[in-house]
Amino acid sequence: MPDPQTPQPTEPSSERPPFIDSAEDAEQAPRRNPVKRFKKLVRRQAKYALQALGKRSPRFRDASRAAIGRRRARNWADHCTKTPVDNKTILFESFMGRSYSCSPKALYKAMLSDPAYADWTFIWAFKKPGRYAEHPDFGRATLVRYHSQRFYEGLAGARFWVTNSVMPSHVNPRESQVLIQTWHGTPLKRLGCDIEPGSSANALYSADDIHERYRREGKRLTWLLSPSRFATEKFTSAFDLVASGKAEAIIEEGYPRNDVLANYTRQDVVRVREELGIPAEKKVILYAPTWRDNQHTTGVGYTLELGVDFDDLHRDLGDDYVVLFRAHYFVANQFDFERYEGFVYDVSKVDDINELYIASDMLITDYSSVFFDYGNLKRPIIFYMYDLDDYTEDIRGFYFDLAELPGPIVKTEPELVQAILASATPDQATIARYEAFSATYTYLDDGKASERVLARVMQAAHDADEAAAAAQK
Repeated sequence: MPDPQTPQPTEPSSERPPFIDSAEDAEQAPRRNPVKRFKKLVRRQAKYALQALGKRSPRFRDASRAAIGRRRARNWADHCTKTPVDNKTILFESFMGRSYSCSPKALYKAMLSDPAYADWTFIWAFKKPGRYAEHPDFGRATLVRYHSQRFYEGLAGARFWVTNSVMPSHVNPRESQVLIQTWHGTPLKRLGCDIEPGSSANALYSADDIHERYRREGKRLTWLLSPSRFATEKFTSAFDLVASGKAEAIIEEGYPRNDVLANYTRQDVVRVREELGIPAEKKVILYAPTWRDNQHTTGVGYTLELGVDFDDLHRDLGDDYVVLFRAHYFVANQFDFERYEGFVYDVSKVDDINELYIASDMLITDYSSVFFDYGNLKRPIIFYMYDLDDYTEDIRGFYFDLAELPGPIVKTEPELVQAILASATPDQATIARYEAFSATYTYLDDGKASERVLARVMQAAHDADEAAAAAQK
């Protein structure tokens, strides 16, 4: 389960985390050494070039993957040999170390507040751990850099792993280790093994590549969290759980990450709006488009072509509204909203999107799964699908009829403005569709999902330990 690179547990400190991998912190090193910054840029360019070459040449791709895989597997095996598993150590990471967010954050906070875990060791992996050195939530946590040797050492020694994304391919849990795959949303777009065989799937990987990746994750996970019966069905097929004998690995108890959407207070709303600098009299639109699988620039990454003219929106809505623009974390290109200062706020770097949910009055999205979570707030949702025909035909396709969506679909900016203005007085058909949506997709999100998930996981681990002890007698 765990991976081979994290520090041995140390005594927790009330002032700061016991370990920060500052020597390998990518946030600090470039400022200290421009040569390292240049080398990092060259490595990134080479990585994208090799990925592009691998997609064109399966033989090259397979050979290079095999060589890298063997080296990484040896490294992982070495860590596992040297590091014993500690039953009271748990490692968390979210979006491959990019943020402190989602269900890993919710489960961690639930454990922090529960006296039953007072003597546990917590490890968090971040791409830039230095950013979190003074965060008040990490007084008891060890912080490591994602993909560093200390990260793998921590994985090797942790009984429990908590992640919301696919783990590195070369790490596999040992027999006693527990991989809790929380995932990161109810899927609208087809996912994993449900993507049509033989399709290009996205700009970097074929459908076959993606199928292999999800099957591998399905085989090694211990638990996969689900917020609904619908999600359970789609996750079972997307991760090919029946074939791997893991059909019973799903915990269908709601999404821990949505607990805050049931438990937030008015003070939380005021706090977030003040932190973002939003005028109290303005209505807040959260605009959160997803990434496009087929928009990728070599040496840059996935990009997003904005399908909205903020000049028009500013003219029509600027007196009463502000827009929080939230790009998907895959999107690498930067957006310059300086000319719209006071109207458009770029909140793409805010770690936890739940903060933006509760601070907003409505959501505009397209094909992102954010609307499933936002539906818990019972606030207006508008689907701005300006490229719907291309997306449906050329990219992934959807799991259900878009007529079920809990809000109007618009394809042009004039329609978008009209929908925003009309959202304050929804008609009965929209209200009924929203209620049906909630009854199907968010009925388990009652603010106590973290509690239920932890109870299931820990009881199962306890039962496994007792069974193993009995077998040895």
